[in-house]
Amino acid sequence: MRTEAAFEKSAEDGHEKAYLRIDNLWKNFGEFIALKDITMSVMEGEFICFLGPSGCGKTTLLRAIAGLDLQATGTIEQAGKDISNLPPAERDFGIVFQSYALFPNLTIEKNVAFGLENTGLAKPAITARVKELLELVGLPDQGKKYPAQLSGGQQQRIALARAIATSPGLLLLDEPLSALDAKVRVHLRHEVKELQRKLGITTVMVTHDQEEALSMADRIVVMNHGVIEQIGTPTDIYREPETLFVADFIGEMNQIAANYTPADGEEKPIVTIGNKSFVCAGAAGLRAGPVIAAIRPEDIIPHREDVGPLITEPENCLTLRIDEMEFLGSFWRTRLSGAELGEVELIADFSINAVRRLSMETGKQQVIEIPSNRLKVFAAKKGAA
Repeated sequence: MRTEAAFEKSAEDGHEKAYLRIDNLWKNFGEFIALKDITMSVMEGEFICFLGPSGCGKTTLLRAIAGLDLQATGTIEQAGKDISNLPPAERDFGIVFQSYALFPNLTIEKNVAFGLENTGLAKPAITARVKELLELVGLPDQGKKYPAQLSGGQQQRIALARAIATSPGLLLLDEPLSALDAKVRVHLRHEVKELQRKLGITTVMVTHDQEEALSMADRIVVMNHGVIEQIGTPTDIYREPETLFVADFIGEMNQIAANYTPADGEEKPIVTIGNKSFVCAGAAGLRAGPVIAAIRPEDIIPHREDVGPLITEPENCLTLRIDEMEFLGSFWRTRLSGAELGEVELIADFSINAVRRLSMETGKQQVIEIPSNRLKVFAAKKGAA
């Protein structure tokens, strides 16, 4: 996976390294606006995921790139060529759909060869290419079978082989793994990513599965209601969400109504929850007043009662009661409350070792620390008190 530094260098180099550019793209269906002013770039060889809830516009954006649903306004460039109004047949891409879309009456070999037969290649060259592709996706002995004789995971690999048969510059994946069961999906997403790395093909994938996006993408485009909320590496999206929607949509997040006091001179930014004030990460341009404080359950640190002198931020420590403990395999999800937080319930994820070491159990008091750099603040939701 590319590092953040690699992406920064690409950005500094300007648009010259961008393989796919989308500028001011709008798309509507009647009075419904599906895409609103979408502007973004995809670098050559990059694996991008469009991530968001159903109806957010991610599939519409993919279809606009493919020319299957033309945009109302805006431009799309691929490899420096304006493809905004070209029909799909004149665009350089391969596509894999959620339903695989294999021809049930054709053998696997003929399914993979389908796109090659219109390129003018001689029959021996097509046969060699099909053999190469079947070996590439790990199914060299399945060529004589029909799609119905293969498992869902195998059919998806064949759909991938067909999509890349003509060596397109761009690979589009429309929720390609969502129809598979969980174990097959986890295995296949690793194979898809390895195949993409091996080929070096620029890839755009649509998914609503945040784990899928976090594990596969070089960068993630988080979408909501037809707009881009944030673009960033998986680490950036998860650790540094720029909006409350991103913080809420990606992973688990405590969201707490609070009051915010911005930094003033040497004073650090403060967020007050119930009767307790915490140093927080702050937010540029956010005014004093009601906010939503947010912290991920795994960022909350448990301590022994006598750890006081070792704490660097004592103002961010407090003692809460363990109301509930839920065993989730690699960690315990706990629900914490206390008078200082008022009616707020805090969810914290503690490792099995921490629970054992600190003898945690329901009903006991537990000292916790909320690290200031992990305590985020966002503007309060409209209509909130």
